[in-house]
Amino acid sequence: MTASVFQILPTTQKYDWGKIGLTSKVAQFADAAKAPGFQLDEKSPYAELWMGTHSSSPSRLLDGTPLKDVLASAPSLIGDDVLNIFEVDDGNLPFLFKILAIRKALSIQTHPDKRMAERLHAERPDLYKDANHKPEMAIALTPFTALCGFLPLPQIATYLTSTPEFASLLPATAISNFLANSGSHTPTGETEKDALKELFSALMSADPSKYQPELAKLVKRYREGEVKEAEMHVKELVLQLESQYPGDIGVFCAFVLNYMRLSPGEAIFLGAGEPHAYISGDIVETMATSDNVIRAGLTPKLRDVPSLLENLTYVAAESTKHIVAPKPFGTISTIYDPPIPEFSVVRARLSGVPEEVHDALKGPSLFIVTEGSGKLTWEGEGGEDGEELSAGKVFFVGANTRIRFETTATLEVYRAFVESKPPSPPQQL
Repeated sequence: MTASVFQILPTTQKYDWGKIGLTSKVAQFADAAKAPGFQLDEKSPYAELWMGTHSSSPSRLLDGTPLKDVLASAPSLIGDDVLNIFEVDDGNLPFLFKILAIRKALSIQTHPDKRMAERLHAERPDLYKDANHKPEMAIALTPFTALCGFLPLPQIATYLTSTPEFASLLPATAISNFLANSGSHTPTGETEKDALKELFSALMSADPSKYQPELAKLVKRYREGEVKEAEMHVKELVLQLESQYPGDIGVFCAFVLNYMRLSPGEAIFLGAGEPHAYISGDIVETMATSDNVIRAGLTPKLRDVPSLLENLTYVAAESTKHIVAPKPFGTISTIYDPPIPEFSVVRARLSGVPEEVHDALKGPSLFIVTEGSGKLTWEGEGGEDGEELSAGKVFFVGANTRIRFETTATLEVYRAFVESKPPSPPQQL
């Protein structure tokens, strides 16, 4: 009989944009969890910690068995409801759980919906490695900044007036059409969307011979302190992005996308077709099981501007549109429940509280200890003795398993899960 709760080993990704050495929470957690093949190098960037069954970097049990193989041989750990609703097979989970540690801005990007993912995967499997969509949610572990979704049209219009270096990149007809349709803060009509698409397409398709001199002029002006009031919010962002990606068209996205600053515990959600770029900070990230990214700026990787422009929803809105407000879950836990079925995330922080109980969920879950220490017990095989918890440890919890967290000091865990319907608040043991 397979135990319903067991420790798994995460994997790490050393992308250039990751934080260096132990300044990265990815490195901190991987080092503490003894992730397979992990050897700390204080000069290397540690960008992502992966937890799940995605074929690009799957998790394993302590004995080396792939998590996917265990779940394939014991489908009850996933649960009938999840197996039926999501049609997952071969032990795959419908979500991928990560920690990201961001030193340098990620690319201007979006993620395809399922239909487009299937097409891109069929056409270019070398670049788009699976056929799934990738809605995602980011929860800040440390102060976190990001570009997220299109600004309300009036704010973009303000930048067209205040920032000549930006406006000079765009055809006069595109600017005129945009300004004529920029009166609504939350436009939903096709006319407004078409005007935004025309403007953004012209920007992202601009020729380097045109935008690079304008970017150099803009940076020079900002460094000399010539900043207009309307530009104050993005001045430091523009300088930061240009220092990381000199001469890149993506820097001008500061004038069309929402610039968000999140405190620890705050979260944003990004559905298919939403343009974004994570700028700095450490986050808990959860997504549907996919690694599909359509890039168009701020990256040395291959850019696919036509696919990005085709994929975007062109919905302009205040940054609050993307916020996921946590709600109570259990006694002291909170739940982040985005508007998609593949995943939700629970944060349990015990400080001055000795225990927290999570009632059984109808689907599988993964959790990582992000701070402190304690003990995990559960109902079922091995649950009475439980497992010791410390920062960096990652556990799988099977469907229909009730668990208890205990600590004599402080303990914080983030738990990603999926089930057929929202969980009910747990009762006390």
